[in-house]
Amino acid sequence: MSSADATTPPRPARWGLAAKLFAILILLGAVAVLVTGVLGYFRAREALQESIYNQLTSIRKSKARQVEIYFRTIRNELSQLAVSKMAVDAAREFSATFKELDQTDVSFDTRRLVGNWYAGQFEADMRRVLGKEPNINDYLPVGSAAYYLQYHYIVTNLYPADRRKLLDDPGDGSAYSKQHALYHPLLRGAATSFGFFDFMIADPKAGRIVYSVEKEVDFAASLRSGTYRHSHLSAAVARCGTVPDRSTVCLEDFASYAPSGGAPIAFMAAPIIDQGVVIGVLVAQLSIDEIDNVVTGDRRWRQDGFGATGEAYLVGPDNLARSGPRDFYENRDRYYAELKRGGEADENIAAIRRYGTPVLQQNIQTAATRSALAGTEGTGEIVGYRGIPTLASWGPLAIPGLKWALIAKVDTSEAFAPIYKLQQDLMIVGGLALLVVIMTAGWLSRSLLGPLRELTAGVTRFAAGDYGAKVRVRTRDEIGRLCAAFNGMVDELHDKNVVIESKNRENEELLLNVLPAPIANRLRGGEQGIADGFAEVTVAFADLVGFTAMSSDMPPQEVVTLLNGLFTRFDEAAHQLGIEKIKTVGDAYMAVCGMPVPVPDHAERMVRMAIRMVHITREHALEHHVTMKLRVGINSGPVVAGVIGKSKYIYDLWGDTVNLASRMESGGVPDGIQVTRPVYEKLKDEFVFESRGLIEVKGKGSVEAWLLRL
Repeated sequence: MSSADATTPPRPARWGLAAKLFAILILLGAVAVLVTGVLGYFRAREALQESIYNQLTSIRKSKARQVEIYFRTIRNELSQLAVSKMAVDAAREFSATFKELDQTDVSFDTRRLVGNWYAGQFEADMRRVLGKEPNINDYLPVGSAAYYLQYHYIVTNLYPADRRKLLDDPGDGSAYSKQHALYHPLLRGAATSFGFFDFMIADPKAGRIVYSVEKEVDFAASLRSGTYRHSHLSAAVARCGTVPDRSTVCLEDFASYAPSGGAPIAFMAAPIIDQGVVIGVLVAQLSIDEIDNVVTGDRRWRQDGFGATGEAYLVGPDNLARSGPRDFYENRDRYYAELKRGGEADENIAAIRRYGTPVLQQNIQTAATRSALAGTEGTGEIVGYRGIPTLASWGPLAIPGLKWALIAKVDTSEAFAPIYKLQQDLMIVGGLALLVVIMTAGWLSRSLLGPLRELTAGVTRFAAGDYGAKVRVRTRDEIGRLCAAFNGMVDELHDKNVVIESKNRENEELLLNVLPAPIANRLRGGEQGIADGFAEVTVAFADLVGFTAMSSDMPPQEVVTLLNGLFTRFDEAAHQLGIEKIKTVGDAYMAVCGMPVPVPDHAERMVRMAIRMVHITREHALEHHVTMKLRVGINSGPVVAGVIGKSKYIYDLWGDTVNLASRMESGGVPDGIQVTRPVYEKLKDEFVFESRGLIEVKGKGSVEAWLLRL
């Protein structure tokens, strides 16, 4: 080889290493941006869709459970009441005295006045409801007893129509009215306690309604003639009137019921059996309002997680709505416009306007309702009843006697709004990312600091809260050892965080078992010496009369079991009514309503709680074969509340209001609810009270007191 060849410089390469690396980095960057964007978009869409379906299903199942529990509770309460001695005696006496009245002639004037009432007030109401001239002859009473009772309890009733039930005795001196004065307050109290729209007793042999609480025009009506012959009420009585089985409960689906102003009404019935023979049928008249409130979340769709267009609704086997759609409550003009645009018949729209509800008027047929009514659960994207694509979750309800479907849905446009925004953002970010790749590729091509940059990115993610952030260990040099040390630190901190979070959850659960949630939050926030004044709350004390003497002969374990079962049922009732239990001392129970979160109807809630406590105590005593009577005292007024103790917290109340409530209990009567003047003044129009006059109260002298009539 010549010296010239040895010293000749090599010909420069067409593509240098830097250029190749630069091109590769640009290509890799472009591919990474494109693949990441496309995959991210579809993965995000799938994840969002799955999340929405899961949320809709969770809400649907929760509301389905609430509706099912409502019917199960009504069913149990009706069954228990039907087997009670009071129901058996009432059915026997009302049927006998009703029969006596039916065998007595009624004067021409009485029949004329009843007929005038139907031709006047009732006909006008029915014309408004039906939208046409009604045939009054279909509703007129049948028989002497019907004319007699409707005259005294409806036509000449001094109370307005919505308060006719307050009349105990019309003063006509009949044997029926004597029995009515005896049983009506008890049955009225039961209807109020259980939340029935109306409460009736039917004689299945005579086919007559021999008693009702509300005294609507179906009182004393014949179920074998006129319009009532084809009613769901007649069907319920007929089904239960021939089955001498105490466990039988007959439920008839909601239908428009003329005596209740055309409102959607369902009937649940149970046979009243005496010595193996059905002597009557106890019928609860159920309003759709309770169910509608559950399904619509009391019209708080956003709080329930439905956003701006989501909702849940019920559909019956006739494909008619059993709850009101969201637009009906939020935007009626848009609701009616969409119904018309969706092809709803004009007469149906007119009926919705006339009745003031879409229940039993709006026809809803979608793929979701058909599948759910067929007994199948599912999720999917369907065209909703408004003709708009929606994401929906559907399924049937497990209610004996009813075939209903519950659908939870949200408009697709709202559900995928974040994805549409993500699509735009990905396009912008992708373009910017490509620009960044081009600008930085040159530098990256000459850089050997890839592992260090990954470590920096991992540290950044960790600092931003991603405690699972790790980096790849690419080399065995100092940078590689640093990456390994970082990964070890992440693992160790992750394990410690898991332990800390577990302990925090345990501490929070323990704190919430001792204190109300708002007070616990303040205590966790570092507030010391928590003490608040409340200008108006209602306090109740309840005590088991003679429990100490009764329990002295009982084993300790049996005493604890008895009290725990009773107070647990008290706690459940308090939770349902939004009442805060303060404490239990022995066989005494203390509760308050109106704090720590104020509510305007605290007195009414507490009285309803007291009524439930009395009924619960009676039921509990019967179940355990013991004699227990509850004495309840209630007072309203200002109190001071706060947290005392350091090692063992307790949230307690102080003030004259608390002391007087305690005195109301100790000075009350067994199986009685005694209230002070503030409570009486607030609720005298809602409940019936009996004045006790002035009673001696320790430390207070003479104080006015009233007893609630149960």
